[in-house]
Amino acid sequence: MNAIFKALNDATRRKILELLHDKDLTAGEITQHFKISFPSISHHLDLLKQAKLVKAEKDGQYVYYSINLMAIDEVVKWFLQLKIKKK
Repeated sequence: MNAIFKALNDATRRKILELLHDKDLTAGEITQHFKISFPSISHHLDLLKQAKLVKAEKDGQYVYYSINLMAIDEVVKWFLQLKIKKK
């Protein structure tokens, strides 16, 4: 879970997750939403993949990235457990 929180600690990575919530995108499509380089976006995507927040699937010459809702569910479940313990 530490890798998830590390990944979520960056605004660019959070924005990437928001974009992927709407639809699966290639790294090139994601890059169009930012004023940073393609290699920087690739680095952010790698960190998101390491945290298992994003999945990558190759389709021909393109790699499509999608949000991994199971990882998001894990974080939400953890937060809910904290909330329940507090009551």
